[in-house]
Amino acid sequence: MLNLERLRTLDALARHGSVSGAADGLHVTTSAVSQQMAKLEREVGQPLLARNGRGVRLTDAGRLLADHAARIISQVEQAQADVEAQRGRAVGELRIGAFPTAMRGLLPGTLSALRTCHPDLRVRVREQEPEESMAAVVRGDLDMALAIDWHNKRMPVPAELTRTHLLDDSVDIAVPADHRLAGRERISLADFAEDEWISWNEGQFCHEWLVFSLRGAGVEPRIAHIAEEHHTQLSFVEAGLGVCVTPRLGRGPVPHGVRLLPVCDSVRRHVYAVWRADADRRPSIRAAVDTLRQVASGIGG
Repeated sequence: MLNLERLRTLDALARHGSVSGAADGLHVTTSAVSQQMAKLEREVGQPLLARNGRGVRLTDAGRLLADHAARIISQVEQAQADVEAQRGRAVGELRIGAFPTAMRGLLPGTLSALRTCHPDLRVRVREQEPEESMAAVVRGDLDMALAIDWHNKRMPVPAELTRTHLLDDSVDIAVPADHRLAGRERISLADFAEDEWISWNEGQFCHEWLVFSLRGAGVEPRIAHIAEEHHTQLSFVEAGLGVCVTPRLGRGPVPHGVRLLPVCDSVRRHVYAVWRADADRRPSIRAAVDTLRQVASGIGG
């Protein structure tokens, strides 16, 4: 009989395309992946992997079995969802990925409420950018992801996923206290044609949004510095090294030398939760969604 965990390993190899990628997706070591595959090859009696330069590729038998493995895993997940739904209680484990400001501003209250109301539900969270966490939900590495897009630039959601809106998060522009616009009550992105920006990594959705929005306002972006954490960006602003966008969700104390300016054209992020459509009946998913909505309703945008 084929072992389900070994089939999961084969499925991860097929999806990630490498032993190291499969190990990262499964949160195990590369040697554990190799050991599982060696055992699976002994079970089926033929090679499933072949050398390909420094890496590996699936053999014809490996691709055939990987196709079956994907369907088997999907059926197992559906069975788990049906059993959990029949039981009618949020139990077991729920894996959630969330972007940094949601980790700070939304998840602590959500996890605390879930622990109180659903003590048999174990929630594990992972900080991850929305593109990565949604892909992980599609692969089955996560059960749910918290994601964002912007009022003027939407993020595509894979067809396999269901989404629900949680809140709109307004953002401000952070400028040094001695900035020429620091005394203004409201500003527009067009006011920053002369400024340098502190932004997120190139290729990230929020960086692409900033460039898109500035150009839409007639401003050619001048990206001076790249920093992932909002607190790091704010420290650069305080030092007079540029300006940055700062969301209100999960915002901590603002450095003394920084002024926050609301944007007159109401720049907003949409925050939402996504999960696999075939897991929609799971009570743990419904409990998490309901709790997220409740916590989000108490957060001002």
